[in-house]
Amino acid sequence: MMQLPKWAVIHVPHNSTAIPDSVRGQFILSDSELQNELLKMTDHHTLALFTSSVPNDQVIQASVSRLVVDVERFEDDAQEVMTSRGMGVIYSKRHDGQPMRREISPVEREGLLGSWYRPHHLALNRAVDKAIFQHGKSIVIDAHSFPKLPLPYELNQISPRPEICIGTDEFHTPRSLESAMAERFLAAGFEVGINSPFSGAIVPSTHYRKDARVSAVMIEVRRDLYMNEDTGFRLVDFEQVSKVVQDCIAEALCAI
Repeated sequence: MMQLPKWAVIHVPHNSTAIPDSVRGQFILSDSELQNELLKMTDHHTLALFTSSVPNDQVIQASVSRLVVDVERFEDDAQEVMTSRGMGVIYSKRHDGQPMRREISPVEREGLLGSWYRPHHLALNRAVDKAIFQHGKSIVIDAHSFPKLPLPYELNQISPRPEICIGTDEFHTPRSLESAMAERFLAAGFEVGINSPFSGAIVPSTHYRKDARVSAVMIEVRRDLYMNEDTGFRLVDFEQVSKVVQDCIAEALCAI
């Protein structure tokens, strides 16, 4: 398996299914309803899918489920488009638009952000800063997966859903990076879409839209390629798919 360049950081925001006991009472769902929401909303197995051969210091992963706090969202709900769906940084609704969480107090909100959101972003910032210090540049690979069929909460219900979606940022994704990623995944036999059905890529706030030394690209893998979406279990060829995905990413980065 090809080695990922040392200046790359893999960001895995939605792999965790952890719901700490301290916040379980905020959810107005039964245990079975909560498990169903986790099945629908988690990017299952993406940590293994994207990072099985990557050193730990190049991986930043969320420690709790996105249902607790979504580290991929803007902290300020006024900046976050998904707030309109009840899915800002702290979700109030589930994937079908039904209520998921009781109203939380400002103190509870601050507790969620202070416990998990801000420490996560501090770690991401530090990893990127370390790469810049050591190599003069950094790239964030934003690692996700998505269901074969759109969930009701998704803003985009009609775009094609190719096997691989490459998300870009107009400032932080050079055209050479976009092209290299698309070419490698196409050469590996995947259907590839650019910003379809999802777009964008995360960048640490301290560098966002002002530091060209930081590049970013989002890679979304359609879940039916590697897992059973009804059960959450891996398919038998998971390891092979994982190897190809990681090789495509590493080869693309080495080519630019």
